[in-house]
Amino acid sequence: MFTGIVEEIGTVVSISQGAKAAKLTLQGNLIFEDMHIGDSIAVNGVCLTVTEKTSNTFIVDVMPETLRRSSLGKLSKGNKVNMERAMAANGRFGGHIVSGHIDGTGEIESFVKEDNAVWVTIKASLKLLKYIIEKGSITIDGISLTVAYVDNRCFKVSLIPHTAANTTLLTKKAGDIVNLENDIVGKYIDKLMHFGGSENSEESDTKETSGGISMEFLSQNGFV
Repeated sequence: MFTGIVEEIGTVVSISQGAKAAKLTLQGNLIFEDMHIGDSIAVNGVCLTVTEKTSNTFIVDVMPETLRRSSLGKLSKGNKVNMERAMAANGRFGGHIVSGHIDGTGEIESFVKEDNAVWVTIKASLKLLKYIIEKGSITIDGISLTVAYVDNRCFKVSLIPHTAANTTLLTKKAGDIVNLENDIVGKYIDKLMHFGGSENSEESDTKETSGGISMEFLSQNGFV
């Protein structure tokens, strides 16, 4: 589990491309203070497992499904990436709940400066936009950000100078692809509300999944 508060900008040292998978070697400094083989590291928002390490580099395996779902397959040697270690149980929860299991990708449409802030507009599919709400949280390349605007085509966030300086988002350009992870709470609520409905037609025939949660159900059980 992560918070979306980027700890460090790392560098892609090398990429070993397999038939469908890949192996990344990444370089950093801060995150090596407490890193062990088997640890989870969020790289541009994607939860990856450390398989080998030296004093300032570590290696992760990227499976085909991750390459299909994320922008990691577009990385090149020398690219900068956002990195965060898994959240410590005794630490401050500065961002929001981030699993590192991204839901898909979006495309940067524009950057617009407004005094000390920068507005970033990102186009995304309706499948992702349905979980994005104004003033809610979104993870972009591993960065926890607040949604300032959303419609049925895109959403916008506004970056303060600190976020701009300590992440890779403003090093990108219009047309670049970014990893997106929706707020996990919204996804679970949606699943519970629709479980057993048309989205789960194969299961809806069973007694246990004969219907989703309705307002009538909530009222009968004292929730509303």
